[in-house]
Amino acid sequence: MFEFIQRIDTILMLWIQNDVRCAVLNPIMIFFTTIGNVGAVWLALGTLFLCFKKYRRLGFHIIISIALCYVLNDLVIKQLVQRPRPFLTVEGLTALVPKPSSWSFPSGHACSSFAAAYVLTKALKKKGIWFYALAALIAVSRPYVGVHYVSDILVGAIVGTLGAILCMALFRKFENKAASSPPMV
Repeated sequence: MFEFIQRIDTILMLWIQNDVRCAVLNPIMIFFTTIGNVGAVWLALGTLFLCFKKYRRLGFHIIISIALCYVLNDLVIKQLVQRPRPFLTVEGLTALVPKPSSWSFPSGHACSSFAAAYVLTKALKKKGIWFYALAALIAVSRPYVGVHYVSDILVGAIVGTLGAILCMALFRKFENKAASSPPMV
């Protein structure tokens, strides 16, 4: 099964490089990849929300969800799977950005982006859906620039979404428990 996925991923990576990449898209995709580095755009947004009392809880939820997803994705799954980056294994593939030294599977960019987009959409309803567009652009930029396989992106998005769902459930549980606790004297 893994060999089949690897074959499909290799075909997709070479197709992206040879048939999709172009001078107009390259700087756009490099931009989206860059703002997704270490979840920067999402952490900055979470930090901004912390500055406003009305949105402080949302900012906290974004940052904690990204932190939990980082642990699940980068410190657990990547270390267990240890899949090399595509530029190391796909002959003729070139990366458009500095080559990361971490493992490829799953994508941390996709994970943090979809975690943040989930939290934002749950809090902001219809307005939050625009954050999924940004998350998708960041995720799609990773295979485009040659540093992640398409399957890395798909699984990263799933891990981020599930991690955010778990995080939100834990928040609700602790917030409900705190609200029902008698006041301390």
